[in-house]
Amino acid sequence: MMNLTDFRFPRVFGQIGQHLPSPVASAPLMLILALARQRSWLIAPENLYDKTFQIYVEDLGLRLCFRCDHGRFKAIQHQSTDVSLSACAMDFLRLATALEDADTLFFRRRLKIEGDTELGIAVKYWIDASERPAWLNLLAEKLNSDLNTGSV
Repeated sequence: MMNLTDFRFPRVFGQIGQHLPSPVASAPLMLILALARQRSWLIAPENLYDKTFQIYVEDLGLRLCFRCDHGRFKAIQHQSTDVSLSACAMDFLRLATALEDADTLFFRRRLKIEGDTELGIAVKYWIDASERPAWLNLLAEKLNSDLNTGSV
């Protein structure tokens, strides 16, 4: 039986992902963030404005770099960013769906925060406090159930 917290994408995915340009790799995330903003699911607080971020999805080898431009997130070229969050894909999914909170992942050393620690903490609290849409919660429950029963 596979537990969701133990799942990692095979190494070949990481090898492919590390060769994708950051703006290309970031495009799906930017679309999701734009939709979440449009639907008022995820509104960036003003302390994130004009800050740059990197999300490094370790097992997929993806570096997603973007900046918050007055509440809108825009992909940028890989560069030095204000804060970087690193974890595997399933840990980011667990964070996004509130199956795990950022503190739990951080203290288990599954979520790494580098750079401006004050900004990292602000992002962590913002993510934890954000209300998730019902469909995202249902997806998380289904995925968690399927992986824990070996159906996936």
